Amino acid sequence: MKTRSGFFGNYPMVYALFDANGNLSRSAMRKQVASLLAHKVHGVAVLGLATEVNKLSLVERHTVMEWVAEDIGGRVPLAVTVAEVTAAGQSDFVKAAAGLGAKWVILQPPPVKGVPEIELIRFFGAVAEKSSLPLGIQNAPEYLGIGLSHGGIKALNKAHPNLSIVKLEATALSIAELMQEVDGAMDVFNGRAGVEMIDSMRAGAVGFIPGAETFDITTRIFDLMASGKSDSMAEADRLYQSVLPLLVFLMESMGTFLIYGKQVLGHRLSIAETAPRGPSGAPTRFGLETARRYAEMLGKL
Repeated sequence: MKTRSGFFGNYPMVYALFDANGNLSRSAMRKQVASLLAHKVHGVAVLGLATEVNKLSLVERHTVMEWVAEDIGGRVPLAVTVAEVTAAGQSDFVKAAAGLGAKWVILQPPPVKGVPEIELIRFFGAVAEKSSLPLGIQNAPEYLGIGLSHGGIKALNKAHPNLSIVKLEATALSIAELMQEVDGAMDVFNGRAGVEMIDSMRAGAVGFIPGAETFDITTRIFDLMASGKSDSMAEADRLYQSVLPLLVFLMESMGTFLIYGKQVLGHRLSIAETAPRGPSGAPTRFGLETARRYAEMLGKL
């Protein structure tokens, strides 16, 4: 697939997996990444909302990034979300990601609400000027509470062409509007666990960053759609319909996604490290039963 940035495909966001003492589990994280690679994902993403980046210390963020980079071993591109709250901090983290072999990074806006959009543009621009890697912007105000307008994204790309990717949590309709606004000058990767995945591709999305619990299915859907063949696209529709009920269940809220997405992954990978880091909501009996039922429908990885 030809893209502006050179990147495309399904990049599952790695979950942070913790042992019984609440520490990052090296063995569980390694097993997760090994499964991603075995099922031929196009790339791997790390340190996004599904990785509970806001609950990790700086040392832990570096540790997760180092582990995943080591386990990938350059076999597929690594995309790293950068969530530091200052431009200098983001620049330093981008440099660290590049040193570990990351191919591109996704900048999160600082958690400061109510600032003029021009301030966000200046913030991201300051990071872009010092980056040796292609950059994306995570524009997800529904989850982060702050974001850019379509016009702001266009202005940022015009001033800094290395900011060539937008990572959204958006509807297919919104993606189509953005593509028209930026005249196709940027690549869109969508999230939302894969909800509206097929229509998002039809609207112009070139990639996805869903959770790791359904990555084998979402990767297959992407490949079938990207083929452009009518019979393959019909198969993609069938696969999407089979997994959509689970995606709707998970996307009730980010809390639901973290609690039960990990449960689904745990059942499929046969790992016990499925608890989100606190503070967190508690799983319910019904929720656990639902997650198990969906995991059994999907099968073991």
